[in-house]
Amino acid sequence: MTDLLVKTFIKNCGDAQDPAVRQRYGALSGIVGIILNLLLSLGKFAAGMLTGSIAVTADAFNNLSDAGSSVVTLVGFHMAGKRADGDHPFGHGRIEYLSGLAVSAAILLVGLELAKSSIDKIIHPETVSFSWLTVGILAASILVKLWMSFFNRSLSRRIGSAAMAATATDSLSDVAATSAVLLGTLIGHFLGFNIDAWMGILVAAFILRAGWGAARDTLNPLLGQSPDPALVKDIHDTILAHPEVVGIHDLILHDYGPGRSMMSLHAEVPMDSNIMEVHDVIDAIERELREKFRIETSIHMDPIATGDETVNRTRDMVAALVKELDGAMTIHDFRMTNGPHHRNLIFDVVVPYSVKLTDDEVKAAIVSRLKAVDANCFAVIEIDRAYTEGM
Repeated sequence: MTDLLVKTFIKNCGDAQDPAVRQRYGALSGIVGIILNLLLSLGKFAAGMLTGSIAVTADAFNNLSDAGSSVVTLVGFHMAGKRADGDHPFGHGRIEYLSGLAVSAAILLVGLELAKSSIDKIIHPETVSFSWLTVGILAASILVKLWMSFFNRSLSRRIGSAAMAATATDSLSDVAATSAVLLGTLIGHFLGFNIDAWMGILVAAFILRAGWGAARDTLNPLLGQSPDPALVKDIHDTILAHPEVVGIHDLILHDYGPGRSMMSLHAEVPMDSNIMEVHDVIDAIERELREKFRIETSIHMDPIATGDETVNRTRDMVAALVKELDGAMTIHDFRMTNGPHHRNLIFDVVVPYSVKLTDDEVKAAIVSRLKAVDANCFAVIEIDRAYTEGM
């Protein structure tokens, strides 16, 4: 069913990084969500009024809020698909993240209101009537929400959308919530225990948990999260496939929304290379990265000594000492100058955020290890904190 809807309504559905295609995916998700959630809300509201069940009525309002969330998703994807302009030269892609955050806020608000109403019903209990029509509506709702969760999860995976992932998570929490309501209704009828309000509390807990998880997933890209290590490795391998480049470092990825990323990095090239030839290679690599990953790239060339065996041995020795301190730490921009009484070793150290030592502590530890190997070494160290993993 999902494949049929996608192929029917989304042209070029395989080009998930195209903003126009992403916009059509968002429209499909939003429209399906609006229609189904409105139908479910109407059915549950009627059942809640018929039986006097706070849990069923609350579940109806939950679906109504889901319909509103689908409207937010629809509008968010439409706005995110707008072209870049003078005021927003990097496009409007982050609106997709904001729409996911708005959906999360709506989920949390519904959960809080439901918890408040349920607590009131526990303090002031009311008789709840039983209806097989209500049971049928709730059972149908569970099946519909299961499909909606699968549908939005599938769309999310196809285009890598946090907003759709939040919608899928919300649908799955609705399955748990409605199942709890259905169970409470059946227990009340067959066993005579009125646990309707307690089921409302359980539903609220499911909703709040889903809302918090969805908010976390949409906040991370807004705050600036570390890129996918697999993507970093793929970029690394793509660049080093060119023999003119002997190493890369200081790779930074800026996310301005799905399909709208920028990247900068330093490419190490032999210092005795033909500068014009290497410049052409760097230009070609920038074009390749843009076409392969849809990432605008700016590369800075770093000339390094590769033909001096003494420099190479010393660089390898320093790199090994640094890894003794932490296996994930690396060095780059290594230079060596010889004086009459000592050698200057000048280099940068990339320190992951997982390393709890301060910059000064890292420098002191490296200098101590160098002095133990060669007392005539004088180290000039610059600390870089790692922006990416997998380098």
